[in-house]
Amino acid sequence: MKQVVQNYKSGELAVLDVPVPGCKPGGVLVRSAYSLISTGTELMKVSEAGMSMLGKARSRPDQVAKVMQSVATNGVPATYRKVMGKLDSYTPLGYSLCGVVEQVGAGIDDVKVGDLVACAGNEHALHAELNWVPKNLYAPVPDGLAPRHAAFGTVGSIAMQGVRQGEPQLGEVALVIGLGLIGQLVVQLLTAAGVRVVGADPDPTRCELAERLGAMACGDPASPAVEAAVAELTDGHGVDQVFLAAGGGSNQPVELAARLARDRGRVVDIGKCRLDLPWNAYYEKELDVRFSRSYGPGRYDPSYELEGRDYPIGYVRWTERRNLACFLDLLARGRVDVEPLVSHIADFDDAVETYQRLKDGELKAVAVLFRYPEQVEEQGELAAPEVSVPEVRRTCATVAPARSAKAPVRLAFVGAGNYATSMLLPHLARREGVELATVVTTTALSGANAQRKFGFAGATTDLDAVLGDKSVDAVFVVTRHSSHAELTRQALLAGKTVFVEKPLALTEDELAGVLAAVEESGNDRLQVGFNRRFAPLLQEAKERFGARTGPANLRYLVNAGKLQHGSWYLQQGAEGSRFAGEGGHFIDTASWLLDADPVSVYATAAPGNEDLQVVLRYPDGSTATISYVTTGAPGFPKETLDLVADGKVLRLDDFVKASVYGRKKWVSSRLPKARDKGQNAELAAFVKAVRTGGPMPVPLESLVATTAATLAVQAGLAGGTPVTLARTP
Repeated sequence: MKQVVQNYKSGELAVLDVPVPGCKPGGVLVRSAYSLISTGTELMKVSEAGMSMLGKARSRPDQVAKVMQSVATNGVPATYRKVMGKLDSYTPLGYSLCGVVEQVGAGIDDVKVGDLVACAGNEHALHAELNWVPKNLYAPVPDGLAPRHAAFGTVGSIAMQGVRQGEPQLGEVALVIGLGLIGQLVVQLLTAAGVRVVGADPDPTRCELAERLGAMACGDPASPAVEAAVAELTDGHGVDQVFLAAGGGSNQPVELAARLARDRGRVVDIGKCRLDLPWNAYYEKELDVRFSRSYGPGRYDPSYELEGRDYPIGYVRWTERRNLACFLDLLARGRVDVEPLVSHIADFDDAVETYQRLKDGELKAVAVLFRYPEQVEEQGELAAPEVSVPEVRRTCATVAPARSAKAPVRLAFVGAGNYATSMLLPHLARREGVELATVVTTTALSGANAQRKFGFAGATTDLDAVLGDKSVDAVFVVTRHSSHAELTRQALLAGKTVFVEKPLALTEDELAGVLAAVEESGNDRLQVGFNRRFAPLLQEAKERFGARTGPANLRYLVNAGKLQHGSWYLQQGAEGSRFAGEGGHFIDTASWLLDADPVSVYATAAPGNEDLQVVLRYPDGSTATISYVTTGAPGFPKETLDLVADGKVLRLDDFVKASVYGRKKWVSSRLPKARDKGQNAELAAFVKAVRTGGPMPVPLESLVATTAATLAVQAGLAGGTPVTLARTP
């Protein structure tokens, strides 16, 4: 296997072929997916290795003291040979990675082969293709967390241990001096804990980044801006904690900490900076100086790290492994965001060049990741992951039940919630040639209410009775998202024409189950409630825009807004994400306007995965960008859309106004009395298809493609790379 090493005597960096480590008891063998370069600690080691012998001695007085002790004990010749032998050897680099368990040692029962884990330790989480990692230095990666983000686990634990040493309380004010990788993470952790943060760093770019990630104000430590911000936030008392996350030989951070801390404040040293404490300043305020030791309790204890002996949680709440697991959990829940910290991702084979560029200052970075192509491809991370778009197969002729043209279309509803009763049933209740036969609900009262209000002939809680009723022509599935696929499957197998509200499915397996029912029954009479393509205003605008000859760019802004507290849409564990529930609307609209199905999906998310950017690519090179946001102003229109191609622009303003700009300008002639998003026209097309036995309003292949693209958004968020939509049988 390959590993990054350095000769401390000559400073040489290399990627060497070395033996694969054995999988010893008490640990696991991990194949790396991503490993993180600490641009502070590791570059310090790389820089020291390039110094002269005198420079090395000056930079490590602790090691010089050990040499002098050895001289006194063993003599000069023996000490010289020992020191030169140690210097003139390759040493490893790296201490933070994410990878896949390849082999499990004896005594390990919390992970299995194939599990994704984050690993720590400058002897075990190295820049190498394979590492053996003892039990207390790895933690399983939560579902949905991207491997490149999990690779930050170790440095996140370092930052977390520093924050814990400061003992922050809600509402306090903290000063973080040094806004490199650790400092940026400290800022986010403090913000997540309800602490107001001021940052200090001479680099304005890092100050700006820290403010984006939650700091109240940041500035150059030599400028009056930092002192002014502290005074304003603390009413002149000074900050409760100072976190020293800076490096270098300047004593300025320690002096600044004394000046801006409150009486009896806490100063926590996380980085490696000069600590010549100004006695009077620290004495007069009785400042509490604390040190943060790496990842947390257990660090440097062989019985903990190598032998796997855990500390009882009642005595040591946060060990280094618990810190690691806690940080991964915060990442997975979006409380900490490391994506803005990733300045560069380099191929592992380019490690030497990457270190050299960092050392020379050519590559300016907060965090740099190495990626391991073979492992990433196996995991579907780098080589664009795929979500299959199953082929629609029918084993017999399409079912179109024979019926009299004069007979009313008999409809049954499964579910009578808010959407059904406000957006669907009012249109159907007054439509000629439609008979509302039966409503099926889980509670008798909701069924009785729907029967009374809309004139259903019957109400029941027995789904089987409706599916077995041969007089029912079509079934509407308007229940919670988690039940859509299964209810659709059952209705198709019963030979019913089905209208299911979006989404059709929440997983690939659910989608495959629906299509298996189509193949088994030969019944493809299915419509998903993608109503926007039926909106009269949008249909007229598309007609005015006309045919395209070249690729198009489409931008769709969805100002979704916040959900009310208690909404079942927030039950993501059971009902899927909010975008999984309604994102198909916007993907279907884009695909209809572009007359094609997407071939790839790229998705990125703000913290919490609520605000999304989704980029769809189409076969002819067209792209559609969907911005799905919940943080916009409630007074701004919910949906705005622009389509640009062939020197023309189509503009839709929230289904109230539409316009087309080209050689001639067209603007919708009148404002509609209400936003018509196409439900009535969609229902009319569906009822017509049921009555005549003609084609369904939207081909099943298109419904499947839109559903697969919606599912691919979640896969893309987890992997951080584009997802290919592969057509597979």
